[in-house]
Amino acid sequence: MEGGARKKNGEFPGDAGVIPRAVRQIFNILEAQCAEYNMKVTFLELYNEEITDLLAPEEVPKFIDDKSEKPIALMEDGKGGVFVRGLEEEIVTTANQIYKILEKGCAKRRTADTLLNKQSSRSHSILCITIHIKECTPEGEEMIKCGKLNLVDLAGLENISRSGAREGRAREAGEINKSLLTLGRVINALVEHSSHVPYSKLTRLLRDSLGGKTKTCIIATISPSLYCLEETLSTLDYAHRAKNIKNRPEINQKMMKSAMIKDLYSEIGRLKQELYASREKNGIYIPSDCYLQEEEEKKAMAEKMERVELESESKDKKIMQLQEQYNSQLQMTGELSNKLEKTEQKLEETDHSLMDLEERHKQANATIKEKEFLISNLLKSEKVLVEGALDLRAKLENAASDVSGLCAKIERKEETDDRNMIAIQNFQSLLTQQLELLHRTVAASVTQQEQQIKEMEEDMQSFVSTKTEATEELRMQLGKLRSTYHSGVNALDNITLELDGNSQSALAEINSEVLRNCSSMEDLFIRIASEADKLLKDLQSNLHRQEEKLIAFAQQQRQARARGVDSARFISKITVNFFKFLDMHVANLSQIVEEGHTVNNHKLAEFDKKFEECAAKEERELLEKVAELLESSNKRKKNLVQSAIFDLRESANGRTSKLQQEMSTMQVSTALSRLNGLFTWEEQNLNTSRTLLQWKLERMTWKSLKMAKLGTEQWKNAQESMIGLEKCNVASVDSMVRKGLQANQNLRSQFCSALSAAFEDVDVANKDLISSIDSESPVS
Repeated sequence: MEGGARKKNGEFPGDAGVIPRAVRQIFNILEAQCAEYNMKVTFLELYNEEITDLLAPEEVPKFIDDKSEKPIALMEDGKGGVFVRGLEEEIVTTANQIYKILEKGCAKRRTADTLLNKQSSRSHSILCITIHIKECTPEGEEMIKCGKLNLVDLAGLENISRSGAREGRAREAGEINKSLLTLGRVINALVEHSSHVPYSKLTRLLRDSLGGKTKTCIIATISPSLYCLEETLSTLDYAHRAKNIKNRPEINQKMMKSAMIKDLYSEIGRLKQELYASREKNGIYIPSDCYLQEEEEKKAMAEKMERVELESESKDKKIMQLQEQYNSQLQMTGELSNKLEKTEQKLEETDHSLMDLEERHKQANATIKEKEFLISNLLKSEKVLVEGALDLRAKLENAASDVSGLCAKIERKEETDDRNMIAIQNFQSLLTQQLELLHRTVAASVTQQEQQIKEMEEDMQSFVSTKTEATEELRMQLGKLRSTYHSGVNALDNITLELDGNSQSALAEINSEVLRNCSSMEDLFIRIASEADKLLKDLQSNLHRQEEKLIAFAQQQRQARARGVDSARFISKITVNFFKFLDMHVANLSQIVEEGHTVNNHKLAEFDKKFEECAAKEERELLEKVAELLESSNKRKKNLVQSAIFDLRESANGRTSKLQQEMSTMQVSTALSRLNGLFTWEEQNLNTSRTLLQWKLERMTWKSLKMAKLGTEQWKNAQESMIGLEKCNVASVDSMVRKGLQANQNLRSQFCSALSAAFEDVDVANKDLISSIDSESPVS
C-alpha cells in the first residue's frame, strides 16, 4: 500500500503505492476548490487481534523483536459503529506531513523475512484520514461537512509450508489466516443475509465498509505465475464474494458549526475527566460515571443480545413453518406446473389447430377473393359482351330498319306508281274512293299492290260493264297497260335484285378470296363485305327511291315552295304523262329492260373476271409480302369494286333515265287517248266531288309531306348508320362509302334535275287538264 520511498525532488517513483497517490489527489482537489478545511490522521495496527497505535509517542526504547506498545480498547459509539478509545490523532495541513506520518507508522509495523517475501507484513494496518470542510450557505450560515477515508492494508494469506515460518512466525501466520478466515465468514454471512454475523476486531473496524453506509473499493493482489495459482484463485474468489456485498452509501451530513463546537466541548470535558482519573491512580483509567455508563450499556447490550437470540429462535421457528409452507407450496406448485404443462400442451394443440383453421380461413378467403375476382371479371366481360351484343343488335336493328325502310320505300314507290294510275282511273270513275285507296296503299307491300291492282281490275270490270264497248276496249287496254307496267316494274325489280345479288355475290367472292389469301384477315374482310353489301343495298334503295318514289320528291319540293296544292298537280301530271305515253313506249321499255339486263350481265361477267384475275395476282403477292402489300391490295380491290359499282350505277342511271322518259311518254300518250272517254263520266260527278276532292288533295298533300319527312328522316338515319359503319371499317371501306355517297348525290342531283323537268311538264299537263275540266264542268 505504501510502495517505494519518494525521491528527493518530491516525485513519486514508479512503484509508489495507493496511499501516497490517494493523499496527493485529496490535497489537489482541496486546493483546487480553495476550501477551508481541517484534516486529521490516525494510523493503527492489528496484530494478533490486538490494536496498536502506530502514532503514539515512544516511552521506552524498543527492540527489534519486542515492541511494548500498549493495546487499545475497541468501543461502540452507540450509532451502529465502533471507535478506538485513546487513539492518537495527528492534525496535518500538507501531503508531506502525511507522508512522514506514513513513514513513521510503517517503521513501527511488524514485518518478517520469509521464503516468499523478504519484508512480509505480519499485521493489518488502517490509515484513517478525517477531513472537516467549512461551507457557507446562501444565508451566510457556516456549515461543517465531515468525511472519512479508511486505507486498509491487509496481510496476505500465508501458506506456512511454503513460506518456511517456524514457531513464533508460524503462530503469527495462523493468526493472520484466522483473521482473514473470519473476514471471509463475515463476507459470506453478509452476502447470504444470515441472521448471525461472526464479527471480529478486524471486521468490527471494517463494519461500515462491509454492508454499511460507505463506499468500498477492494484491490486484490495476485500473481500471474503458475506457481502461485492456488493463492491467485483463492484471492479472486475472496474478492468476488466481497464484491457481492450490498452497501448503502449515504451522503455526508452537514452539521452547524455551533453543534460541532458543542460536541468538541463535551469531548474536552470527557478527556479532562479521564485525565483527572489517571492522575488519581485509582486503577480505573476512566471516570466512574463513564465506567457506570459503559457497564449499563454493556448490560443493555447483553439484554439486547438475549432479545435478539429469542427473536432469532422465534424467527427460526417461523422460518421452519415458512419452510414447511414453502414445501407445501412447492408441491402445489409442482401439481400446478403439471397442470400448467398439460394446459400449455392443450393450448399449443389448440393454437396449432387455430393456426390451421386460420390458414384454412386465409386460403378460403383467398379462394373466395379469387372467385369473386373471377366472377367480377366474368361479369365485367359478360357486361362488355352484352353491351357489344346490344350495340351490334342495335346496329343490326338499325341496319335492318334501314333496309326495311328502304325496301318499304321501294315498295311505297312501286305502290305510289300504282296509286298514281289508280288515282287517274278513280278521277275518271270515282275520285273519292280511288284517292282513299291511294292513301291506304302508301304503307302497303308489294302483295297489297297486287291486291289493289286486282281491285282496280274489278272496279274497271264493273265500270266497263256499265259503259259502252268503248269502255270495254278501254278496260282491255288498261289491263294490257297494267300487265305491261307490272312486267316493266318486275323487270326493274329483277334488274335491281340481280344487281344486288351480283354485288353481294361479288362481295362474297371477295370475302372468300381474302379468306383464302389470309386467314388472319377473315373478320376484317367479312366486315368489309357486309358493309359493302349494306352500302350496295343502301345505294340500290336510294336508287329505287329516287327513281320510283317521285311523289316523295314532289312533296319535298312542295314543302320548299310552301304550296299545298303541288301534290295534287304532281299526281295529276304523273298520271296524265303515264297514260299519255304508255301505249307508245311499251316496246321501247321492254327493249331497254333487255338491253340493261344484257349490259349488266356483261359488265358483271367482266367484273367477275377482273376480280378473279386481280385476286389471283394479289394472292401470289400477299404470299410474298403480306404486311407490305395488304394495304395496296385492299386499295386495288376497293378501286376495282368501286369502278365496277360506278359503271353499274352509271349504266343503271342511264337506263333509269331512259325508263323514266319512256314511262313518262307512255303515261302521257295513254292518258291523252283515254281522257276523252273518261271526261264524260267525270263531268257528271265533278260538281259533287269538287269539295271532297279539295279536302282529299289537302290530306294527300299532308300525307305526302309526312312521307317526305319520314323519308328524309330515314335517309338521315341511313346516313348516320352508314357513318357509324364507316367508323368501324378500314380506310378502304370509308373511301368506297364516300365514293358511293358521292355517286348517290350525283344521281340524286340528276334525278332532281330530271324531276324539275318532269314537274314542269306535269304542271303544264295539269294546267291543261284543269282547264279542260273547268271548261267541261259548266256543260255537265
